[in-house]
Amino acid sequence: MRKREFTLNLFKFKSIQSSIAAAFSCLIIFSIAITSFISYYLSAEAVERNTADNISELMKQVNGNIQSYVTNMENISMLALTNKDVKYYLSDTSFISEADRRPYEKRISDLFQSILISRKDIASIMVFGYNGRFVSDRRVTSLNTNAKLEEQAWYRNAKDKEGQSVLSSSHVQNIIQNEYRWVVSLSRELKSSDGITGEGIFLVDLNLSVINEISSGINLGKRGYVFIVDNEGNLVYHPQQQLIYSGLKKEAIDEVKNTSGGHFFTKEEGSKKMYTVQDTSFGWKIVGVAYPGELVPDKNKIGMSFVLWGIFGLAIALLISIVVSRRLTKPIIELQKHMKQVEKGNFDVRSEITSVNEIGQLSRTFNLMVGQIHELMHRRMQDQEVKRKSELKVLQSQINPHFLYNTLDSIIWMSERKKHEDVVLMTSALAKLFRASITKDDEMVPIRVEIEHITQYLLIQKMRYRDKLDYIIDVDEDVMACKMPKILLQPIVENAIYHGIKYLPEGGMLTIKGGEVDGQIVLTVADNGVGIDADKLKDILRMDAEKTRAKASGVGIVNVHERIQLYFGKDYGLDFYSELEMGTLVTVTIPKID
Repeated sequence: MRKREFTLNLFKFKSIQSSIAAAFSCLIIFSIAITSFISYYLSAEAVERNTADNISELMKQVNGNIQSYVTNMENISMLALTNKDVKYYLSDTSFISEADRRPYEKRISDLFQSILISRKDIASIMVFGYNGRFVSDRRVTSLNTNAKLEEQAWYRNAKDKEGQSVLSSSHVQNIIQNEYRWVVSLSRELKSSDGITGEGIFLVDLNLSVINEISSGINLGKRGYVFIVDNEGNLVYHPQQQLIYSGLKKEAIDEVKNTSGGHFFTKEEGSKKMYTVQDTSFGWKIVGVAYPGELVPDKNKIGMSFVLWGIFGLAIALLISIVVSRRLTKPIIELQKHMKQVEKGNFDVRSEITSVNEIGQLSRTFNLMVGQIHELMHRRMQDQEVKRKSELKVLQSQINPHFLYNTLDSIIWMSERKKHEDVVLMTSALAKLFRASITKDDEMVPIRVEIEHITQYLLIQKMRYRDKLDYIIDVDEDVMACKMPKILLQPIVENAIYHGIKYLPEGGMLTIKGGEVDGQIVLTVADNGVGIDADKLKDILRMDAEKTRAKASGVGIVNVHERIQLYFGKDYGLDFYSELEMGTLVTVTIPKID
């Protein structure tokens, strides 16, 4: 129990700085583990570099052995080049009868056979004269009529080199009838006595036994091997040549061609593969392929030891990090939960974190901030409610005195002319209009009531202006029972009459329509009046509300727009569409409230 209390006191920090210091201590421990792993890999890389150097030396030995082998083959070609019988037999100036050719052919063939007896790695020796004569290591030899001599790569290359030895890549030799051998060809052009004129091509076909013995004798691990390519990237020798040609195995030939006397690494089935390239003087590249994982002694054992110690150190580091981070983040998580409650609108929540560090100070500041926000929001709601009621009272109490004066004057005029029915109709309409304006009922009324109010207003205006004004009211019956703020349409209609239709030389038409559109109530007030200038149209809803209220025309459009947004939010309100000499359309958008 005391040990546990000691541990808790050990990790009871008074500041976040102390907690961060402890966290950094854990990071140092973890860094030591990482450094150990890096040291291991650096050591392994050093071993790999030494291994690469050793393999490079082995490739140099292979190069020397193959170079000696190729030199012996060139010496054999020199025998043919200096042999008098061969030179005389291939010479264009020698006129040898059919009977006299036999002894020459026999002596040349015996020479070639004696070479073959001493060298088991030579498959065949042949010489082809430009004069059409041909001799091989066999007494009777038939050439393959389907294999054209001039199209053979070893023939063309030897002719192009003009006396220099040419080594081919491994290929199937088909120049002899019914024989197909997998060989490497060493060919050379034979020159005349003047050393300028070519007289024929000397060919030695080498089987791959010697190259195989030289290459397979190199120990590059269990899976390592040596292969040889020519300067064009064609395979000369590969221990798995058939798999290469069948596409079951691939080598990095392009990288080998671009590498000169060095090494590079590739990945094969998740394991690293090292290529060591050694150039030769005769155009071949000798390549040693090794798997470093097999060449580093006890690498797996060393790696496992590092891993086990690293896991142990990491476990200790994680344990310390968990204890420290839990103590560090627990109060922060609690404070975060309280903040989420505030985001949801619960301003009565209070944080109970009493620690003496920075988080405790943050908690107290949070409680103070939430209390102040709660108080400010309460005041804001009260101010908005007062403002909304004041706006409505102003609207209800503010009637254009010119409208009232002109209406009463019209009633007097009709009375003097004994138009009693018109007097009754206008007086009744004016009474209903006043009743709707000064009523203390709910601020939200059915659309039907608002339409009746604007109908009475238009009836009075129609009787005043007579033929200068006509109107149509067409609101869907389905939305008549829906609620809306009262006295919204009168300021819009009033503006349409006084600023649009009034200035027409002939009568004007005012149309009020309404219905449900995409779940919202949309009311439109359209007139065919003089229209509104484009610049003025942009500034209508930007006008200062106080200036608008001071105008003789009444509360105005800005008041209506602000009332709608005060009730329902910024997504609702008024929209204007107007063209000069064409008229104006005002759209009122409010939510559907049943």
